Amino acid sequence: MLDRIWSSEAANGVGHPAAQYGVDMAGASVDGAQRKTVPLPSILGPVRPPNALLPKGTPANLRRFAESPVPRRAINVIKDRIASMDWQIQLRRGYTLADVPDAHVRMEILRRTLEEPNDADSFRSVMEQALEDALVGGFGAIEMERTEDPERPFALWPVDGATIQLNANWDGDQNSPRYAQNTNRIGPGSQIPLHDNELIYIRLNPRSHTPFGLGPLEVAFETVNTFLAAHRYAGRLASNSVVQYALWLNETTPDHHNRLLRWWQDEIEGTGRVPLLTCEQKPEVLKFTGGTDAELRLQWQEFLIRMIANAFGLPPMLLGLENDVNRNTAQELLDESFRSTIAPMARMLAEHFTRDLFCKRLGWREFEFVFNDLDVGDEMEMVQIQTALLKAGILTVDEVRAQRGLRPLEPTLQLEKAASESNDRESAQ
Repeated sequence: MLDRIWSSEAANGVGHPAAQYGVDMAGASVDGAQRKTVPLPSILGPVRPPNALLPKGTPANLRRFAESPVPRRAINVIKDRIASMDWQIQLRRGYTLADVPDAHVRMEILRRTLEEPNDADSFRSVMEQALEDALVGGFGAIEMERTEDPERPFALWPVDGATIQLNANWDGDQNSPRYAQNTNRIGPGSQIPLHDNELIYIRLNPRSHTPFGLGPLEVAFETVNTFLAAHRYAGRLASNSVVQYALWLNETTPDHHNRLLRWWQDEIEGTGRVPLLTCEQKPEVLKFTGGTDAELRLQWQEFLIRMIANAFGLPPMLLGLENDVNRNTAQELLDESFRSTIAPMARMLAEHFTRDLFCKRLGWREFEFVFNDLDVGDEMEMVQIQTALLKAGILTVDEVRAQRGLRPLEPTLQLEKAASESNDRESAQ
């Protein structure tokens, strides 16, 4: 991989602006859309130069904490649920098919391009990487570039959000630099400027006193650190690497003590043999612990897991604590976590695609990105509601099909359905 990054062509400054700094960007082009950000800039240099932009102050341990079992489970519950949702492109409120005659053609173009955002990634892989960074540090990022192909008008690349810095003096113009990527290099190529219409920057929990977001793992940072320390101690205790008892030999000479110690280490320890001791007084065992599971601090670890679940907005049962859950409360907890955690984050992501990609980058303000699974509760209840609205004439068949992410009926099928409904009404009369 280093051979590709430090290629001779890139070192000579050919092609992409980043190439003059020793980075080969030949594989980051899709139909004329050239990527500006550097993939995996952390491998390019260990030194971080001083700069005027505001860096995202995230501890390096966040990445490591995200790889431990409990935080990884919490991240996957949210990330995988959103990334696996069905989605569609539709007209925004205030627009009709009469206003946008080529709506179906352009919606097909948008869907095909999103399904293959670049030559290496799928839509799900791009989504998962952005959601991962957003949940870990509150800084998900996706680069957007226009292409020269009308059938594939844009390209998307996931960006390491930890390398994105914000311009505190941004003037509000979408064509002026608002972001910069730190490439971990020294010199003119240390930062790659990005305009407002070139980057989707996902901020979780935006606040007025800082331009940066706040990820759930940042909230649970101290709790995760405490949990890992308690977990390591319990592991050492359970594996007998922590001394739990000692033998007291009363009135024993130093010479006898040393001989007994060598005999125990050479003949007994690790062999499984039954030791035979002959002495005037029975040795006494001194216990340093109670010898029960309470020494493992399991209740303390369970409390910390509950705190981590609270930081991510999830019920503790999704992180493996099921001792206080029954059939009556389990479904209520799952529904509440979906409505309060997963659905808001999915809507925020959909709004970013609509506003940043469709409106700012493409200028196609007639369309919006929506997830189909956000308002779905009981499937049978949803079917009954839609059937009642159809019978009352409030919705049409095509509108119901659009809510379920299906294509409109063909004209011949619509005529056949209308004739069937008319026959049904006449037979009922």
